[in-house]
Amino acid sequence: MSNWKLQGEIERLLKRVIEGNQEFDNTWEKVEKAPSANLKEKYESELKREIKKLQRYRDQIKTWIASNDVKNKEELMDSRKSIERQMERFKVLERKSKTKTYSKEGLAKLYAQQLKADPREESYRWISETMGTLQDQIVELEEEMESVTAKSKRKSQKQRLDDISEKVNRHNWHISELRKMKKRLEDEEITIRQGKRVREDVEWYIESYDEPEFVFDDTLYDAIDEEDTEEEENEKGEETEEDEAAVEIPLPTNKSGKLFVCGNLLLRMSFRSSVRGFFHKIF
Repeated sequence: MSNWKLQGEIERLLKRVIEGNQEFDNTWEKVEKAPSANLKEKYESELKREIKKLQRYRDQIKTWIASNDVKNKEELMDSRKSIERQMERFKVLERKSKTKTYSKEGLAKLYAQQLKADPREESYRWISETMGTLQDQIVELEEEMESVTAKSKRKSQKQRLDDISEKVNRHNWHISELRKMKKRLEDEEITIRQGKRVREDVEWYIESYDEPEFVFDDTLYDAIDEEDTEEEENEKGEETEEDEAAVEIPLPTNKSGKLFVCGNLLLRMSFRSSVRGFFHKIF
């Protein structure tokens, strides 16, 4: 690579480091001023993505610093140090967050939350993590696009840019579909079981989308609205049986101790049934 091209790449990366540091600082401020635990957690996830991006820049900078082709390395070293300072800040934040989570008080709160947990929370978490992974990959694809654009404008490079652009569009499509799925779960339009039908295919997409023989499936999310399979019907039956565990209800008596109903009857009632309604009917 000629010196002027190399210098051009270095300058572009140094500019991205400055922008990345600014974005990190802005997100850091959001973390500190977050009005709720949920928002704080959201901003911390964003901060983690920002630091990962800066770390990738740092890896490239270290390569250039070690290269004999680069003569003036002062700016590169300053830029690397600025990233490492942000890394240290993030480590401190991460350590505090873990300490808080695993303190006695934190564990007690976590246990209380788990007792009251919405069964859909696990699905929400999976959707958020999957969207985060897709967003990270989009950042990498856009960086690759910038790099390809800077190198050449030959026909082969144009084809590569079109290919990257298509992958970014597919990633954004998946993110949009996952948002819709989460909304439908929140509105109870679909069940957790229906949402889980697409997990394996979405995870396979994330792992394989960049392979040469990969075939994109734009009907992937249609499986959510398909009728239950025989296996799913059986699973649903097992869940119902577990939920409808038997409980013994003491039979009501009057003041003299006589039963209002005859016989030694044990009533099996679902936890979901209204016990209060049962007694109301007897009295």
